[in-house]
Amino acid sequence: MSEDIRQSLGLRPVINVSGTMTSLGASIAVPEAVAAVPKIMTQFVEMNDLQRKAGEVIARLTGAETGFVTASCSSGISLAVAGAITGPDLLAVERLPETTTTRKEVIVQVGHIVNYGAPVDQAIRLAGGKVVPIGQATSTHRFHLENSITENTAAAVYVVSHHVVDYGLLHLSEFVEISHARGVPVIVDAASEYDLRGFLATGADVVLYSGHKFLGGPTTGIVAGAKEMVRNAYIQNYGIGRGMKVGKESIFGVMAALEAWEVRDHEGIRAREKSYLDLWKDTLDGRPGINPVIDPDPTKNPLDRLKVMIDPTEARITAWDLAAALAAGDPPIIVRDHEAEHQYFYLDPCNLHPGQEQIVARRLGEELDRAQRSNDIIATPIEDLSRHRFDSLLKWPD
Repeated sequence: MSEDIRQSLGLRPVINVSGTMTSLGASIAVPEAVAAVPKIMTQFVEMNDLQRKAGEVIARLTGAETGFVTASCSSGISLAVAGAITGPDLLAVERLPETTTTRKEVIVQVGHIVNYGAPVDQAIRLAGGKVVPIGQATSTHRFHLENSITENTAAAVYVVSHHVVDYGLLHLSEFVEISHARGVPVIVDAASEYDLRGFLATGADVVLYSGHKFLGGPTTGIVAGAKEMVRNAYIQNYGIGRGMKVGKESIFGVMAALEAWEVRDHEGIRAREKSYLDLWKDTLDGRPGINPVIDPDPTKNPLDRLKVMIDPTEARITAWDLAAALAAGDPPIIVRDHEAEHQYFYLDPCNLHPGQEQIVARRLGEELDRAQRSNDIIATPIEDLSRHRFDSLLKWPD
């Protein structure tokens, strides 16, 4: 591990067992990407040509006709939607988010309109799109999609994420089949997915990936897909995409990360992560009120997490209070606690430096021992989580 500069900056030395979360810096950059960035930082390049070179690498790894690099996967949603609305019309590109066409409706299943740090539908509206929600939160059927497509439909967006409802909705293959039968292109948000080929192979026209999550590149988004749609998305860089632009170092860095992905020892990484999960499970097994279970990833990424289920009456602490205690401790440990109101959280092993897994195990034991010594169950009202969720954001800057 390289020199830790966080102390000199006055930042907390966080240990991330939450996953590839943007709020924590997403991931540990792979050495190949780290080495690539300074090689191009002092050089001048013609950016369109560099993007074409990136498109070749993207095409090779994803099976797309071409691709390009943008600021984030969220940017990719906006650019792809904008491209579907404007086509190659450069005047229309300049006018966005205002439009002169009625063909700007974008279909999304209600169960896919989630918040990944910002609302999915906002990324569509930024591009001048009019969101057309279909179905209900836990139910979308073929007739919902079939009857929502009109002459005003520009695209349909499909979201692959642990945040979405994972039952009762249309499968991607059905979504593509129905959309394509009516001439509607499908854009897939696959920000945090390992599968670089399957979504395009299923028929999606454009797929959007994060370049900095599992790939371990600089903060970027990858737009991959059919040549014409990718071109129409790319020319948005001369309009709304200007504020989403990406530097030469990020493009070159994510090219290196993609090439490293081809030769990465994926099986070795999985074995190391499993050893972390086994350590944590052994640490928690037999503790009062704690039930640790190894859970597969909900979107079928090839990784597991440890689901830590808590009975507060025996553990003497709620799931959200234990998560808060870990985050407030020394060193701070951030768990995946977005479902803590159901009395469980997850430990994700994919973003640890060597030795940090032992620190996590030690801190879990310390906080659970402390809870056992408490006279009362440590149980902050769950409503306080909502009440204070954005305190740190709203007080910025100090």
